Amino acid sequence: MAVPDSAPSDTLTLKLEVLLERARDVKQSTSINPPLTVSELAQDGQPLFTLVSSNKDTDIVAFEKAAKAIFYNNLGSKPINDPSFVNVWNLLDILQFCGDRDLCSPQLVLLLVEELLDSQSISGCRTAFKFLETRREAIIANTSKNKDLVILRFCNELLRRLSRAEDPVFCGRVYVFLFQSFPLGDKSSVNLRGNFHTDNVTTFEDYLKASVAEEEDTVGETTEVKEESKPEETDSKQSELEKTDKKKQSTLGFDALYPLFWTLQLYFSDPPKLFVEENFKQFQEGLEATLAKFKEVPKVIQSGDSERKKGNQVRSGDDHEDFASTFNPKYLTSRDLFKLELSDLAFQRHILVQALILIDFLLTLTDKSKKRSYYEKAQKAMQYSFTLREEDTEWALGIKNSIANYLQDGPDGKFYYRMVDTVLSRDKNWVRWKMENCQPFTRNRVPTKDFLEAKSGAHNELRSKSVAKPAGRTTASSLLFLSSTDAERGLPKLKQADRFTAPSIESYADKIRASDVLIELDQGLSRLDENTRQEEEKKTSNMWRGLRLASKNRLSSFDRLEHGKGLERLFQPVTSIEAAGEDNALPTAPESAPNVMSRDPVPQEQVQSVEEQRADQRSQVTTDTAAE
Repeated sequence: MAVPDSAPSDTLTLKLEVLLERARDVKQSTSINPPLTVSELAQDGQPLFTLVSSNKDTDIVAFEKAAKAIFYNNLGSKPINDPSFVNVWNLLDILQFCGDRDLCSPQLVLLLVEELLDSQSISGCRTAFKFLETRREAIIANTSKNKDLVILRFCNELLRRLSRAEDPVFCGRVYVFLFQSFPLGDKSSVNLRGNFHTDNVTTFEDYLKASVAEEEDTVGETTEVKEESKPEETDSKQSELEKTDKKKQSTLGFDALYPLFWTLQLYFSDPPKLFVEENFKQFQEGLEATLAKFKEVPKVIQSGDSERKKGNQVRSGDDHEDFASTFNPKYLTSRDLFKLELSDLAFQRHILVQALILIDFLLTLTDKSKKRSYYEKAQKAMQYSFTLREEDTEWALGIKNSIANYLQDGPDGKFYYRMVDTVLSRDKNWVRWKMENCQPFTRNRVPTKDFLEAKSGAHNELRSKSVAKPAGRTTASSLLFLSSTDAERGLPKLKQADRFTAPSIESYADKIRASDVLIELDQGLSRLDENTRQEEEKKTSNMWRGLRLASKNRLSSFDRLEHGKGLERLFQPVTSIEAAGEDNALPTAPESAPNVMSRDPVPQEQVQSVEEQRADQRSQVTTDTAAE
């Protein structure tokens, strides 16, 4: 298509429109995915864009002006769910491709996405955010400070618009995108000074202390009347009633617990307030009373938990109302709802997890924890002058154990507590890393030169440790023919019988004789050390290998062997063995001395080998069977 010679922005606008027309042919889908393959838009190997003017900066400004004109034109005329809105997604893919090659500003695509999010409703933002999630790796591949600031700005603006109660899943998607877009150790997301979110204030009804006292008086009167009206029975029944009354009196009523319970939120949001002794005692009283009340009230399991307990699977495409119902961004502190909230298992778990976080913070202030090296080297903002006393430390450990045991009860309690404990233990590592002034833990990429040197060194090391070829072994055992791609030639070579030459029995006998010489030499020199022990093990190994090899064709000669004498008797003829027997025989005793033992040579033909005895036994059994 011929492009008329006009202003640079008009020329680039026409070029972009031509590329968008080609994009409709390359990408047949009208949805966000799959991403557009921009490299396929080029024709005949030519670049997508060339300089319109002699000044590169002028071209970049003109390119951005042309891109914004097309973007605003499509944004104002087409809804985001319309199939023709695919032109916007294709345009953003093209701009991302051009930004990576310095044809335009790298953050131009993010600036336009920011404009898109500002112009859409929450439903439209969910659709637009899918583009960022699917192109995240390409967007953050070439990072720059300007790009990071744009990501941080539009994500924070989007979070301000969202309701954590109505859109918890979408909020989570935004947070995950933020975490994945920034490096894990980036200090922009680290609370270096350890400041607490004291602006999170929980208001509740500070009311009717007199009514609480009246309630206690009425309870006391009713208990007295009940005690008078009860007839005296056996002592055992009275003791049981006293125990049950004590248990009931150990837990506070709802009206008495109400102010103590909601006061805990003050300490959860600002833990340094517990450094005052009166506040710490109030916190102890409130947490113990809360845990006791949780154990007493009947528990109500929400529908989402019960369905998961039954094993019903939740589809990923659902609207997530069940998950959102268990999330409370701000607690409802009305007195009328207090009794119902205490019975909710999810609400109980939220409160107790907050308590575990605060208790872990207190346990870092013990005298033992403060003596650790990383605490002493931490920045002053992270060091506190307050030290937890021993009795308070024992209380904190005890209440932490009680909370842990309680969280493990109920549906999926074991799994829930394991998840909480894992998160808290990892958070301790983050706290320590922060106290050590956020030392970088990312590892730089290995240079190409070092990688190639290490690779060649590994090859050389393996080559030097290859097994040496034994003397006299043929070279037919080489496996180089396996590198040939011709399967018809490689398989017959693998079947050749001369590829492996089995060692002979004589070679093992020679090794055994050599080991005997060395062992005798060490014994003669009274030198029994590690080398002698290794030589004895080598002799035993060669003896076993030689016997295993001889069992194939010399099994009948095994009765000639003597323990510790080697394998030589397997090769000697029978006459030499008889001669050795006669030479080694003792003198024959006279007939007048019958008690003296004599050793006469035994004729060889009377000696049967093991194989001959077994053959005779088989023939005898066969004959008996035939006779029957």
